[in-house]
Amino acid sequence: MKVKVIKCLKDNFSFLIINESNSTACVIDPGEARPIIDYVENDGLKLKYILNTHHHYDHVGGNQELKKKYNSTIVGFEGDKDRIPEIDLFVRDDQIWKEDNFEAKIYHIPGHTSGHIAFHFFKEKKIFTGDTLFSLGCGRIFEGTFSQMYNSLNKIKKLPHDTKIYFGHEYTLNNSNFCLANDTKNFKLKKKIIKIREKLKKNLPTVPTTLIDEIECNIFLRAKDLDSFSKLRELKDNF
Repeated sequence: MKVKVIKCLKDNFSFLIINESNSTACVIDPGEARPIIDYVENDGLKLKYILNTHHHYDHVGGNQELKKKYNSTIVGFEGDKDRIPEIDLFVRDDQIWKEDNFEAKIYHIPGHTSGHIAFHFFKEKKIFTGDTLFSLGCGRIFEGTFSQMYNSLNKIKKLPHDTKIYFGHEYTLNNSNFCLANDTKNFKLKKKIIKIREKLKKNLPTVPTTLIDEIECNIFLRAKDLDSFSKLRELKDNF
């Protein structure tokens, strides 16, 4: 399974997941259609599925155009069936979604939105976390609670430590500055920040990260309890 990182809009990431044996593909969170179309056409892919982690427009903005052009099936959380444009297939927490040669476990991870989900391609050890878990950060809480976000992050934290994490925005530099300001003695964080800055200087995306990196360096995953997490999230909102 090949993953192509595609930059969309201002700082969004969309992801094409490609089965190289038959050139079928699915796209995760198409914020806009054109960058996806360009890659699909250039590589002669068949875009079979559109997977949405949540209903925000910068993650579903390309749904309708892509579905119209490729007759793709749109997959999203059952609780967001009235908020995800053109949704066809509803999935639920702990379900295994399996179509063609694609197979992912669904995790309901509310906090950023009430219906946010992650797609965990467990055989390949890759998880697509949308706006819940970022490199060195976590999502703002719009529809959920601190407790929900804290529990959602801990759900992801239990996965194998070599899991690759694909997140929805290029917020990593700002996130790294916040982590460093509040975790000044973390040597592993300082090493990670050097690598992040090197990538950004080359105009390379900082996605994916790994779960072990986040456990060691992401201050939100390092929070000892809900109260500590909540205080950090409030600080980040004003950082």
